[in-house]
This record gives sequence, structure tokens and C-alpha cells, in this order.
Amino acid sequence: MTSSCRRLPHPVLLGPSAALVLLAAVGCTSTDPSASVTVPTPSSEAAAYCRALHKELPRSVAGLERTDPAPRSDLTAGWGDGAIVLRCGVARPAKMDDSQSKATEADGVNWLLEQREDDGPRFTTTLRKAYVEVTFSAAYAHDATPLAAFAAPVKKTVPSGL
Repeated sequence: MTSSCRRLPHPVLLGPSAALVLLAAVGCTSTDPSASVTVPTPSSEAAAYCRALHKELPRSVAGLERTDPAPRSDLTAGWGDGAIVLRCGVARPAKMDDSQSKATEADGVNWLLEQREDDGPRFTTTLRKAYVEVTFSAAYAHDATPLAAFAAPVKKTVPSGL
């Protein structure tokens, strides 16, 4: 396949207004991979817990407003355009079998901690009837405090147990 390129007879200079419009259009284009997530496919029992959790999730977390990722689902939620993303009904992480895995507790909810390369941490609930995963952007690489916002909704809607 060949491509043709036609040269204009005179150099074309964009005026300041046209340049600003072009920059604004480029700036509004979303290429952020966190703007969309894979929706989990849990069992019907876990999906029911996840739907209940979805209704209880906060409107803001760590000062970030809720901006759910695409595709819209009762199994996913987001805050700050992908800075914090929750997926409910995920598969049990293999890391839970590793006796050297790290965990943390936030207001009565236990979370498995997985450090991700080139990104922030991923936390997954443990000892619950449905696994809830929360990922943070690199801005939260050393800050697990946003997990506290999920403790009450998780405790209320996703029962303890295996």
C-alpha cells in the first residue's frame, strides 16, 4: 500500500486561535487505558453481593469524585478518572496461596496487597463470599488510606466467609 502526500505551495501557519482549538481537541481525547476496565464474570451469588455493594459505594474517595469506567456495570466503579478503580466478583488471586504475601486491614476488612510494576497497588478482599479488587494509580503507591472508604460498604454487603 502506498500513501501519497501532497505539499502545499506555501507554508501554512496556524493562527493562535486555530492552534488553541487544535490543542484543546488533542487534550480532550482520552487515551487513558484506565478509562475502561474488564468487567468480571462472577457466580450469580457473588454478582448479587456485588450489585448490593455497588449501591452502597461512596460518591467520593480520597477527594476524588466518582467517575465509573466503561463499560458501565454494577460490578465496576471508579473515582478520579481511573485513579481508583473497584471491580467486584473477580477471581481469587493466585497470590492468596503464597504464604509470603502481604496484607493490610482497613476498618475491619482484610485486603491482600499486590504491588504492580509501573503502577500503583492492587488490593483484594480476603475471607469474603465475593472478591472485591481495588486498584490505585501510581499516585497512591504508598498510601492505602483510601481503602477505609470501602470498609463499611463491603462489610454491609459482602458477607465474611469462603
